[in-house]
Amino acid sequence: MTRKVKLALLGCGDVAQRDYLPEMHRLTGRADLVAVCGRTSERVQQVANQYDIPARYDDYRTMLAESDAEAVINLTPIQAHTETTLAALAAGKHVYSEKPVATTLDDARRIRDEADRRGLTLVCAPSVLLFPQVRFARELVASGRIGTVHAALGRGYGGVPPWSGYPSDPSPFFARGGGPLVDMGVYPLHAITGILGPVKRVSAFAAQARDSFTIDEGPFAGKRVPIEVADNWHLLLDFGDGGLASVTANNVVQDSRAPQMELFGLDGTVSVNLLDVAAPVETLVPGEGWTSHAVAHERSSGPDHLLGVEHLVDCLSSGGRPIPSIDHAIHVVEIMEAATNSAASGCAVDLETTFV
Repeated sequence: MTRKVKLALLGCGDVAQRDYLPEMHRLTGRADLVAVCGRTSERVQQVANQYDIPARYDDYRTMLAESDAEAVINLTPIQAHTETTLAALAAGKHVYSEKPVATTLDDARRIRDEADRRGLTLVCAPSVLLFPQVRFARELVASGRIGTVHAALGRGYGGVPPWSGYPSDPSPFFARGGGPLVDMGVYPLHAITGILGPVKRVSAFAAQARDSFTIDEGPFAGKRVPIEVADNWHLLLDFGDGGLASVTANNVVQDSRAPQMELFGLDGTVSVNLLDVAAPVETLVPGEGWTSHAVAHERSSGPDHLLGVEHLVDCLSSGGRPIPSIDHAIHVVEIMEAATNSAASGCAVDLETTFV
């Protein structure tokens, strides 16, 4: 009989209700949501009733102390990840953390060390290396069919706010500790480094197009949201051995027809949508020309974040090592920290971390 993992959901806002909870049925028989916690009691009750979650909390420390969940799905705002993940680990809970795992390299290392000390498992979003289209691209590159990859492009567009149809308060995304680099840049950064390996040096430029915007619809209509961080980033990543990648992350682009990731080998190209598992992968390989590949996927469309939670459940059941690992997440946090320092100093920054 398969062991069922008891999960607690920390944070039940937009991303929980849009991307995670509607897909939780796929874990039936392998995991149960036994508790939910959020800042707003009304929202907690609504989510708990809709998804039949028995224990409901509006204080995460109480949930961690009282719940018999063995793992926490941490979907709190970016700025709260370090505090809440460390608290979950201190309570003896395994953790799936939304991205980024922390906003500073020191905090990311503290989280790793606490998990190691307690023998707990961490799975760190974004879990793009589990997305079927990224796995397809990774296997294609590893096969050598497009030749050695010396160049790559990554794009993390968060859309120009205010965001139509967004039901929650978007303020944390634009407060200090947030911004498009840590919110959207992590997708191409994780995908490109997951395929090409660790970065050795980073150079970056950053700019800020606006200082605020006003929400024009929904429950927070009329609220002015300050933009406290750069909203336009351009990064150059040096992998050594002649490998370079360019990554942009911003809130100044309405939309684009370009993919979120392109890898250019000496013999061909692979083009991948990182945010929609239903999108085909486009390849150029010797003797075939451009070809569109439909890759099998479970979610109908959009980013399949549940794959990260499913992976945590599988790791806890099998004892396997996480693919979206804390060491990889630490490396990406260092890339973003180095980009911030480079943009401020005008100098390239060498990196210390690595991962396997």
